[in-house]
Amino acid sequence: MSKGKGKNPYQYNSPPLSPARRFQARLPILGLVFLTCLFCFRVIHVHREDVAFYSEAANYGEWGTFEFLEGVQKSGLSKEERERLFLSIPNARHARMIAKRYSANAHLAGSKQDRDDALLILKHFQTELGIRPSEVAPIFPAGSKKSQSATRGLTSKWFPSRQSSAWIDEYYPVMDRGVEQRLQILQDDGSVKWNAELAEDGDPDDGTAHRNRDAVPTWHGASANGDVQGKLVYANYGTPADYEELLSKGANLTGKIILTRYYGGILRGLKVKGAEELGAAAVLMYNDPRDDGFLTPENGFKPYPAGPARNPTSIQRGTVAYANIYPGDPTTPGYPAYPDAERLEGTNSPFIPSLPISWNNAQHLLAELSLGGAELDLDEARKLNGRSSNATVRVVNRVEEKVMPIWNVMAAIPGHVRNEVVLVGGHRDAWVMGASDPVSGTASIHEIMRGVGVLLKAGWKPLRTIVFASWDAEEYGLIGSTEYGEDFADWLKEHVVAYLNVDDSAGGSRWGATATPSLAHLAIDTAKEIPHPTTPGKTLFDARNDDGPIPIPNATLCHATTENIRRGKGRTPLSLLPLPNSGSDYTVFWEHIGIPSFEEAFDRTPQDAVFHSHSIYDSLEWMERYGDPEFHRTTAVAKHVGLMLLRLTDSVILPLNTTHYSLELHDYLDELEEIVAATTAFTKDLDFSFLRESISYLTNASRALDAEKAQAEEEFNKLLDRMPSLQSASGFIQWGLNFTKRVLGLRPDTPETHYSIPGIPPIFEFIKAAKRVGRANRKLMQFERGFIMPFDFFALKGQEWFKHRIVAPGRWLGYGVTKLPAINQAIVLDKNVTQAQEEVAYLGMLLNKLASDLRE
Repeated sequence: MSKGKGKNPYQYNSPPLSPARRFQARLPILGLVFLTCLFCFRVIHVHREDVAFYSEAANYGEWGTFEFLEGVQKSGLSKEERERLFLSIPNARHARMIAKRYSANAHLAGSKQDRDDALLILKHFQTELGIRPSEVAPIFPAGSKKSQSATRGLTSKWFPSRQSSAWIDEYYPVMDRGVEQRLQILQDDGSVKWNAELAEDGDPDDGTAHRNRDAVPTWHGASANGDVQGKLVYANYGTPADYEELLSKGANLTGKIILTRYYGGILRGLKVKGAEELGAAAVLMYNDPRDDGFLTPENGFKPYPAGPARNPTSIQRGTVAYANIYPGDPTTPGYPAYPDAERLEGTNSPFIPSLPISWNNAQHLLAELSLGGAELDLDEARKLNGRSSNATVRVVNRVEEKVMPIWNVMAAIPGHVRNEVVLVGGHRDAWVMGASDPVSGTASIHEIMRGVGVLLKAGWKPLRTIVFASWDAEEYGLIGSTEYGEDFADWLKEHVVAYLNVDDSAGGSRWGATATPSLAHLAIDTAKEIPHPTTPGKTLFDARNDDGPIPIPNATLCHATTENIRRGKGRTPLSLLPLPNSGSDYTVFWEHIGIPSFEEAFDRTPQDAVFHSHSIYDSLEWMERYGDPEFHRTTAVAKHVGLMLLRLTDSVILPLNTTHYSLELHDYLDELEEIVAATTAFTKDLDFSFLRESISYLTNASRALDAEKAQAEEEFNKLLDRMPSLQSASGFIQWGLNFTKRVLGLRPDTPETHYSIPGIPPIFEFIKAAKRVGRANRKLMQFERGFIMPFDFFALKGQEWFKHRIVAPGRWLGYGVTKLPAINQAIVLDKNVTQAQEEVAYLGMLLNKLASDLRE
């Protein structure tokens, strides 16, 4: 055999493979590629909510670049278009219609009308969210499996809720009803000299008030049963300072009937508590025209409904529960009021009776004290503090106390990111009709829901989950929201980004808002984008300087009263928003769990008509004449809260400003040092240097977080621009098939898309960037939680339910917020410098821990 040049005669040369044999040979590679694609698809499937969330939120350009993300941008609306569409929906005509419906009758918490209103709101939520109502209304007893899954299922890891839902959680707190109330002045022989008319006249010129004049007794919620007699003593506003003045004058309040005025910047129940601790037998409270400013009959203004002055028969109902000790059901402190809950004896309500009375009734009592009442100014009234009478006054207060059902109406819209939730709520119950408080807020929530409903119909899906709530029994002591907060405390702590509260939207001309410092800038920036409700060319933010429509000769005449008018709600409008007080439903979320919170409203100025709080004259007629005649302010609140909701929902990085918050802490400490400087007799050795250093450490950590979140968002947006234009998760499968064809040497059916590296998509880099954004947002979410003291050993003295160490309701203020409360009250109330120094150390360590968490 001859040998060919360059060839090995012993080498076997196989014939060329057929195409079928070549394909068969590559099957192992094909299988490997298929498994790889399957794994990649699984990654996409697991993280699709994260990817979708951060993708849509970063939509500053063309929509089509990330159409592959499931359910995202179906409507084709940009961020600006979504917001414009939402803001076009709330309108005054519809707000008035809603207000008329809910203020037509009294709807006291736990009543049949209250339940009917709950079902009506449920129907509204279902309609706007496109939920088909079931034959049986979804009313779930608190603690039941259905109740728990309705909330917790929104963020379930394995079986999260995918569709919008609406339901009612039914809790079972202990509340009371007024049965019999009497107020009498007795003769020396025990016969009745004067019997008070403890009812409002129901003037027919206000038709709603006239129809409901006997709908609700005039009593104080949470007040004690009693039939007592005693001498009458005048105690001005019933503040600690007023009672101290009485004692300094040698007064003995044992067995006395105390007469006090409302307002004065103190919680209603604390007026009773102060008297109770001094041995008093009962307390009477009335609205004094001196606190109404210039708009009084003495100055020529007719009483409502003929004019803007106070109706002299109006009576301010309300709870006297000690909500500054703990809010909610008095018999289940710290845990939810389930049907079968273990009940304790409540410790947050008085043991002596109290009654609300009218100005007409108060004048009879003041006459017994030889006080002229209306002609006295504030300073003269203070001089008369402690004046007593020889007449014997009898007070009868009989109430029926029992377990009653209440109904929180809830609605949820699942977002692409299930572990981040924005909560919006406001209470529904009222002492009578409550056209301003809370029906104006209910109307605003209706309008927000209508706007969101239109967005959903346009194909929008929120990025973060949204939960709406119509709370019940707020007027009894924040019961509905508190029971929900205690029921789902762990879930709320883990998932809720912020809480936006809408109580009474409108009752005057001046806009004011309160917010935890991290939300202040968002609130102000968005307020500057909402048109002024009544003045063209101005914004909602400009309304913080508005005055009412009624001219008065000299506003300085009303200076002291103006402060009372504003302190009554705690919403004095400032360029940087003040902290919320503890008078509404955000209390459990902010001060117990640590969730950033916000609230706003239009409140009374000295030039506005007198507001009849918790009276039959908080009616639709009063609103249409004075409170919000065209319902433009109610609508403006809906637009503003709704815009904040959209920004919180759709932003890549949560719009929470932690650095502003940390700088505020320096101001709080400055205020505390001023208090110390005024009490140097026993605080000269108190050292705040460690706490000051801790605040500075936290400020620096927050600034580092600012840089990190900016870089995370920038990186995310860059990667977003490199993402392929594909349809849903199936587009990724198509990419996988194309990549498989290239590996197999086959020509793809579709052209190469714009990847930075041929054949390798940026999806993994994108997910990594999205998770970086998620970590930054997690730190922002947990910032407020960092102020919650984790150990009961360091609980706030006498107010153990309140866990927030930066703010708490004052032990003797209630409504007002005390900053750095543990330190402040150790100094001011307990005069214990050792305890104050220990509290400084505890707070410093807490802030150091928070700063370290931010740096991780």
